[in-house]
Amino acid sequence: MLRIDAAFDSGNIETVSLDDPNDIQLRIRKDNQSDFYQWFHFRLSGAAGRGVTMRILNAGGSSYPKGWENYRVCASYDRETWFRVPTSYDGTELTIRHVPEADYVWYAYFEPYSMERHQDLIASAQLSGRCTAEVIGETYEGQTIDLLTLGEAADGKKALWVFARQHPGEPMAEWYMEGFVERLLDETDGTSRALLEKAVIYAVPNMNPDGTRRGHLRTNALGVNLNREWAEPSEEKSPEVLCVLEEMAARGIDLSFDVHGDEAIPYNFIAGSYGVPGIADAHVTMLDRFQAVYAAINPDFQTEHGYPKPAPGKGNLTTSTGHIANRLGALSMTLEMPFKDADNQPDPVHGWDGARSKALGRSLVDVLLATVDELPARMERN
Repeated sequence: MLRIDAAFDSGNIETVSLDDPNDIQLRIRKDNQSDFYQWFHFRLSGAAGRGVTMRILNAGGSSYPKGWENYRVCASYDRETWFRVPTSYDGTELTIRHVPEADYVWYAYFEPYSMERHQDLIASAQLSGRCTAEVIGETYEGQTIDLLTLGEAADGKKALWVFARQHPGEPMAEWYMEGFVERLLDETDGTSRALLEKAVIYAVPNMNPDGTRRGHLRTNALGVNLNREWAEPSEEKSPEVLCVLEEMAARGIDLSFDVHGDEAIPYNFIAGSYGVPGIADAHVTMLDRFQAVYAAINPDFQTEHGYPKPAPGKGNLTTSTGHIANRLGALSMTLEMPFKDADNQPDPVHGWDGARSKALGRSLVDVLLATVDELPARMERN
């Protein structure tokens, strides 16, 4: 008997009809108290050896319908190895066609990164002599905001903040953090050792645990988009942002690096704080240099495609990148990774996936070491 399940960590789907294996009808559930939706993650059972056609009926009304163009759904039999399956989009519905080789098969918008795996990352990191782990805040539903401090703060050392998963339906961001953190903890890695001699790194691998567990695309449990809360975070609506921002102000910050995924653009790119009012020339120069170094170190990153730069004074000051540059004066940027594939370095089987996200995160260590001595002074702010 055919069955669809999504009652698990990051699960999201609603079954409309399972009567015909050639016309399984589904809908993506909206984020709680919000109209955002795009993330899905579900398990199909009972279809081994026979073809199924699944239609996501409300795809055309999703938050980013351009994200479905030239997109292929992720699938897995063991939840470890994920591959892409034939997918089409007609402007209204997303159609998935697949002949499962096993009785259980999981499908997802992107290779998931569970809260269980997050706990494993925190647990392994705390065992390193290079790292301390601590709780700096709590979500509405009582999950913790975990901070990893890598290296030791000291006079003359830069304070670098790297954080991810403000938008929970962007799991490539936490795959990236896993690669980044694991490399910093590798005591045989000379690049990591050299970087931690020059800087202390504050890493928040997941800023939105509630949304992650609920299977949300973009919001926390209360339906709040955290990356529009930085100008006025509150304990009532956005405690996740409030606690991180307070720690940044207390511990100091010279660089802010916020990790995300973009639904529509099939490239890895950086959006910087170019439009922040009164941004210093040294910060603009460093934003450009940082990206050039990244592209030279890892060809999966590129600088040709991305968001248009905002006009001077027109930057969004409610986002992490805009607010941190504007109020704390730090060099600030946002990394975006694709849900589809990196078209400059395509992989026809896996597309962009968790392993490649981890590798790009590992490369950040090289980029930071190459630029840390050149980081500009914090901009003076009123």
